[in-house]
Amino acid sequence: MTRRTIARRGCLLTAFLVVAALLTGEQARTNELVLTDSEIAELVRHGPWPVPKSPDPSNRASGKPEAIEFGRILFFDKRLSRTGTVSCATCHRPDRGWTDGLPQSRGLATVDRNALPLFDVGRQRWFGWDGRSDSLWAHSIGPILDPREMGADASHLARVIGTDPVLSRAYQGVFGYTIDPSGADRVLADVAKALAAFQETIVSGRTRFDEFRDALARGDRVAAARYPQQAQRGAALFVGQGKCNFCHVGPAFTNGEFADVGVPFFIEPGRVDPGRQQGILLLRSSPYNQLGLFNDDPERRDAWATRHVADLHANFGAFKVPTLRNLTHTAPYMHNGSRASLTDVVRHYSEIDLTRLHTDGERILQPLRLTESEIADLVAFLRSLSVD
Repeated sequence: MTRRTIARRGCLLTAFLVVAALLTGEQARTNELVLTDSEIAELVRHGPWPVPKSPDPSNRASGKPEAIEFGRILFFDKRLSRTGTVSCATCHRPDRGWTDGLPQSRGLATVDRNALPLFDVGRQRWFGWDGRSDSLWAHSIGPILDPREMGADASHLARVIGTDPVLSRAYQGVFGYTIDPSGADRVLADVAKALAAFQETIVSGRTRFDEFRDALARGDRVAAARYPQQAQRGAALFVGQGKCNFCHVGPAFTNGEFADVGVPFFIEPGRVDPGRQQGILLLRSSPYNQLGLFNDDPERRDAWATRHVADLHANFGAFKVPTLRNLTHTAPYMHNGSRASLTDVVRHYSEIDLTRLHTDGERILQPLRLTESEIADLVAFLRSLSVD
């Protein structure tokens, strides 16, 4: 080997070591936490996940394997609709994050609102964009009866199940009695309870954020630093300048309540969506609410909220604060599907028009005036809340 060859190899080795050192330094810089202690404390509050779930005391089918299977069959059965062409899965497709991907859902006709996803729906207190139901099973009745969705009635359900040997056997196995055509309202409630038992099993899995949050909680800064710095910066905005965690709080990233966030509530000229205000009226008038005869809990333990819910003027134009989990699977966003992407949602809050807020609207909201890079950071954080 000549001296020239040795020198050349020596230069190559030196260059390689320099590059390796630079890359190592860049990797060390990348794998750092960019969060303050107070930001870490706020983020830890969003866990752990998953949260344990107990059976619904108002639904005697809740948690029972035979009811879950019966509900699964019913969920995909189009015969439950008046025309035999629409099922629950029409608007809540498993391959679309249990939504349908439409701005406003369509059953037998187009409705006014976007389909809420079913992830973790069994952990909620109020159901629907306007909170018109106080149990998952009661809420499952609404689409069956709505003429724009499935357009059926209690008698139709009793006929479908009573004349199908498989469904009638399953019904008797779950509830302990056969179909009684004269008690069609009971059949409707039972069908809804089986549907709810199935929907309770639709839960979101653990995400990159959950691994990050758990590492923060146990003080493992090395593991936590594997979480991308862009998502870390977005997390800092989420709990800091944006105050997003004021409403999107806890492991489910929602307080389960309702808010006016400046999204127009006009449906078409001359027609508006009252949101929560109408929802309270529908809740109180429903024979299937927690105060009614179909509640299986003799102690009515969950009826207190229904009994004391207040109909306030501020409820007008307020809509459900949805969970942020699995957002990447459930576009478009907002109650009317008016925001096509997460970037559009973040930009809405960045540039929010305060004149669109109701007189008693969410005064915590202020235009964030985010830069494009900050918007990208916040979107990166939101994406980390979804199962890849």
